[in-house]
Amino acid sequence: MGRERRPWAAAAVAAAVLLVVSCVAAAAPLQQQQHHERARISAGDAGGVLDDNPVGKLKVFVYEMPRKYNQMLLAKDSRCLHHMFAAEIFMHQFLLASAVRTLDPEEADWFYTPVYTTCDLTPQGFPLPFRAPRIMRSAIKYVATTWPYWNRTEGANHFFLTPHDFGACFHYQEERAMERGILPLLRRATLVQTFGQRNHVCLQDGSITIPPYANPHKMQAHLINPGTPRSIFVYFRGLFYDMGNDPEGGYYARGARASVWENFKDNPLFDISTEHPSTYYEDMQRAIFCLCPLGWAPWSPRLVEAVVFGCIPVIIADDIVLPFADAIPWEEISVFVAERDVPRLDSILTSIPLEDILRKQRLLAGASVKQALLFHQPARPGDAFDQVLNGLARKLPHGKGVFLEPGEKVLDWDAGLESDLKPW
Repeated sequence: MGRERRPWAAAAVAAAVLLVVSCVAAAAPLQQQQHHERARISAGDAGGVLDDNPVGKLKVFVYEMPRKYNQMLLAKDSRCLHHMFAAEIFMHQFLLASAVRTLDPEEADWFYTPVYTTCDLTPQGFPLPFRAPRIMRSAIKYVATTWPYWNRTEGANHFFLTPHDFGACFHYQEERAMERGILPLLRRATLVQTFGQRNHVCLQDGSITIPPYANPHKMQAHLINPGTPRSIFVYFRGLFYDMGNDPEGGYYARGARASVWENFKDNPLFDISTEHPSTYYEDMQRAIFCLCPLGWAPWSPRLVEAVVFGCIPVIIADDIVLPFADAIPWEEISVFVAERDVPRLDSILTSIPLEDILRKQRLLAGASVKQALLFHQPARPGDAFDQVLNGLARKLPHGKGVFLEPGEKVLDWDAGLESDLKPW
């Protein structure tokens, strides 16, 4: 009997939450903005973002690479500028004009190789996984044979952008990514990547996890009145099954998305669908909770979109390593639900006290949290570019084991899958 009554009880609680949140938003938007600012200032570590200026803390030397590694790939397919892997392109553009850039490699703390491994696309717009490791190996070989700096450390003072689904494992299917493993030549380098999952073969110690690229200008164009009531309790648009690769739904998203659909497709509290309406961004701004479940990888642009639009992220991805976790108070602005607990999503979300919901919303309203997740063009203080640089600065000074003795070798140039060793 209690199980039968639970959806009605949940609906009543949710309706009360919606009513209060809507009244607060509609009645006093100006006061709410003032409260948002006070909350951000008074919350201290709970609501702030590390906004240190990285200038003066590190110097980066940008290798000048043949155009075939970057600009020619971009010219071939401009979709690279708009997909969720585009951080590698904009990071390159940012560093060329950044005050941390040095033209003297002898004074550099870090070396950056601008290679666009996600810009070699299939007709459907997905990065070609079998070509990416070949592109990267070719770029590293060029750097190692053109300048002396790689060979002094075998990449230990170099960083690379690897925004594939599973980072430097260079594949979008987890099983294949784990079989391949991280490209051996990158084992000593620092990887700046979207993928992050604890105790995973594709996450290297010392990696810096970044957000996927979400177009700031596009989102800005869809902002609505901040006083608009949040009349949607739970919102999600996306795939629940990958019918082409996993029609049963047990492998894709480890079954979590399929569980969301099977349990809540008829629940009035859940506005979920595979359709992607033109009002997608506006709808997120009308929602209290936005589901951010894993897909093929633990991360997706929904996490960034939810934060930008003040919708409390409901993160469903066990052991996820979140972007800039040392700078952004994820525990304070999000709700975490274990994958096994998806069937209880309704009771979990409706049991969250109203004061906790309002507090999370106040923290999400702070400009610093949104700024930290966006790759702005032009760059802005405290944005994702600054967060990457601060992450690199916090890894300085380099340890004693970084520089090798003359003639000393650590990496095996012949290691890796045979298919990855083919020339590019």
